[in-house]
Amino acid sequence: MIDLKRNCKKEPVKATGLRSRASSSYTPNQKTDFKISRGRFSNFLTCKRCFYLDRVKGLDAPGTPGWTLNETTDLLLKKEFDHCRENHKAHRLFAPNGLRHVVPFDHPEIDNWRDSLHHGLKLRHKNTSIILTGGIDDIWQDTNTQQLIIVDYKSQAKNGRVDKQEYLDDCYHDGYKVQMDFYAYLLSGMGFDVHPTSYFLVCNAKRDEDGFYQTMHFEEYLVPYKWNSNWIEKKVDEMVNLMNQHEIPEPNESCKNCAYSEQYVKEVHLSKREKALIIQGTLFS
Repeated sequence: MIDLKRNCKKEPVKATGLRSRASSSYTPNQKTDFKISRGRFSNFLTCKRCFYLDRVKGLDAPGTPGWTLNETTDLLLKKEFDHCRENHKAHRLFAPNGLRHVVPFDHPEIDNWRDSLHHGLKLRHKNTSIILTGGIDDIWQDTNTQQLIIVDYKSQAKNGRVDKQEYLDDCYHDGYKVQMDFYAYLLSGMGFDVHPTSYFLVCNAKRDEDGFYQTMHFEEYLVPYKWNSNWIEKKVDEMVNLMNQHEIPEPNESCKNCAYSEQYVKEVHLSKREKALIIQGTLFS
């Protein structure tokens, strides 16, 4: 998509391609604390060049519109689970899914942990200046073991029923599993005992209704996922080492952002002489 830079009044302003706040960029080997979110870590795993240009060089990449319908589903689910949390009662989904021993986790920091923009889960990486962060959707608790259960809300619209194994095997959901692994790594590092099974609460909008009529119906699925955070620390080490180097890394050959940028530069900055040679070659070929 084509993204226009706008000010707080939503008026178009000049785009520089760079972020305005110096604190949003990391200087190799800097000593002051620098936050890396779960989303940025996922970017590192996807394309090291894009990650480096963003976090170290401070490039301001084009954005995408917010997923307002998905965000609304998340907001309403949080209200629903908070009602159960405040009244110390089980949620309607627990018993039908064999989770009678589970309750929404009541903790004074739960709202901060869910605030990915300003707070979230926080964990310093070893003795570095890097603070890893991640905003969770919810945490439940197993009353038998007192272990915490990580929960992530997902909204989608797909024909038919959701097969739980197919959901996890979908290559487009690999990032979801990374997300869960990362949250488990943070929460464990913060000193909490985390249950080995996390859950995706999938809200699937039904597309076979007769019409809209101001109502959209959803089917709900709890998809269990046995998280594995054993690989996280090694990758975070690699990420920090990359951030401390001065050389721009090679791109992921499948990265469409990098491929588009390369073709864009070729077209826009092709010299007049090169253009003339191309035209001459075309005329006399």
